[in-house]
Amino acid sequence: MTTEIRVPQLPESVADATLVAWHKQPGDPVRRDENLADLETDKVVLEVPAPANGVVRELKVQSGTTVTSGQVLAVIEEGATAASTSTPAAPKAASSAASNPASSTTSATAAKAAPAVSAAKATSPEPGKDAEKLSPAVRRLVEENQLDAAAIPASGRDGRLTKSDVVDFLARRQSSPASPAPPASPRPERSPAPAAGARSEQRVPMTRLRQRIAQRLVEAQSTQALLTSFNEVDLTAVQELRARHKERFEKEHGVKLGFMSFFVKASIEALKKFPVVNASVDGAEIVYHEYYDIGVAVSTERGLMVPIVRDADAKSFAEIEAEITQYARKAREGTIAIEDLTGGTFTITNGGVFGSLMSTPIVNSPQSAILGMHKIQERPMVVSGPGGTSQIAIRPMMYLAVTYDHRIIDGREAVQFLVTVKDCLEDPGRMLLG
Repeated sequence: MTTEIRVPQLPESVADATLVAWHKQPGDPVRRDENLADLETDKVVLEVPAPANGVVRELKVQSGTTVTSGQVLAVIEEGATAASTSTPAAPKAASSAASNPASSTTSATAAKAAPAVSAAKATSPEPGKDAEKLSPAVRRLVEENQLDAAAIPASGRDGRLTKSDVVDFLARRQSSPASPAPPASPRPERSPAPAAGARSEQRVPMTRLRQRIAQRLVEAQSTQALLTSFNEVDLTAVQELRARHKERFEKEHGVKLGFMSFFVKASIEALKKFPVVNASVDGAEIVYHEYYDIGVAVSTERGLMVPIVRDADAKSFAEIEAEITQYARKAREGTIAIEDLTGGTFTITNGGVFGSLMSTPIVNSPQSAILGMHKIQERPMVVSGPGGTSQIAIRPMMYLAVTYDHRIIDGREAVQFLVTVKDCLEDPGRMLLG
């Protein structure tokens, strides 16, 4: 019984996808729910699972092709095995040998060699147990480096192999002393060296995600009146609070107390005071969102993704940290769902993790504002001392930036929004007390 493998139903906002890789070829056996191919959309990578056990009979679409929902990708033979698909060729070979005595010797030799080949296949290492559970990014890394996934220690949830596990394994393998290479045989000629001053170019097509990012950024720049305001915040109180409670916090909640939850909570306090910053433009109307779905930008190899922490105002510091950590892991492994990236009323991006001291982030349309975090840098600051005197002290300072749509947000509201965020972070106890 043959079964057609079709493109799964794509999300409502996605018109098509690109078939980026086949993991099976005609004649390969497949197991139920094993990943056959990867489909890249504008936002996420989708897997195409096998509906039943069988053998791949035919591939209808080549890698790199743009496909739509319901399109036939491949045909599998249910219940068949790889061995059974190759047996029909045996009678033809036998009849050919009978009709051509000269080829009988060759056929006999091939028959003797067949068991050896089968034995070699039986002893060759499998690509790794539970290979179908590997995320697209991990599977691609394993295949490119010809690794055995089963030999790599896994640290992911439910024993899953993560991309960092593979990268660490490769780093350890490269750092280990290599076996001495055999002496190279003398070569009669050497290939000519590139001409001095020669310049080469390489053209690489943009991924679907990178194309979508470019499109959205250009749209934001051309449809919104973007302006950026800056301020700086003293993070002494936040750092002291984290240092005092981080061990107990991690022990009780199973997640580290990072900076992002403080910035999410501070932003929500400011959004409540200035609701227009949490609004969006729809034609000639302003839509005021009475909920707080905060997007947190995550950098991945495929590009920037913004998963959404929904109803963040109702979540605790621990819940926010756990959700952000989970989203970041899923985004980097390529397993994040499109529902996790849809919507959002306000976005926070942290360029400081890459060393950025100051930047002007671009609004994530149709939102109207975005908060940019930057590098924490110790600087001499004038602070109030005992008795109302002033003194110079070294403080951990961070520049903050808010880019906003000037069509609906005035400079006064944007500046006061940023000052509110600053006040909340310099006195975090007010957030904890509500």
